[in-house]
Amino acid sequence: MALCAAVVLPFAGPAQAEAPVASQALVLAPVAGVNAVAAAEVPAVLTAPEDDDIQVTPIAGGIASFYGRHLKGARTASGERYAPDGLTAAHRTLPFGTQVQVTNPANGEVVVVTINDRGPFHGNRVIDLSDAAADELGITRMGSGKVELAVLGN
Repeated sequence: MALCAAVVLPFAGPAQAEAPVASQALVLAPVAGVNAVAAAEVPAVLTAPEDDDIQVTPIAGGIASFYGRHLKGARTASGERYAPDGLTAAHRTLPFGTQVQVTNPANGEVVVVTINDRGPFHGNRVIDLSDAAADELGITRMGSGKVELAVLGN
């Protein structure tokens, strides 16, 4: 007997008093040939609904750097622990919880990060990215790279 229905459950992200977070849904995709008992073991896919009302406001361009994995577990300025595999970043002035679209103009790669720390305080850098975000943008090998930033919001 095949599982034929998808289940959509609300997903509440971390509470952020300073900036709203786009709503997201946890979606369990139907899988042919899986019975109801095994359905709980099907990996969930986290997706964000398409929202044409989200405003994208360009704010800056400059050099991005990234944290090192050696900082894993260290407290960020927001109180969260640094997770190298999370899509987070440090910015000098944006409120914690702000979602920022970071684009690498050299290769066109784009990642959305959540601000949870302060910095960078080194040179002319505009943002410090988590290791995962830097990997997605393709700047880890160089250590830093030119990026364009835009704030996402409603």
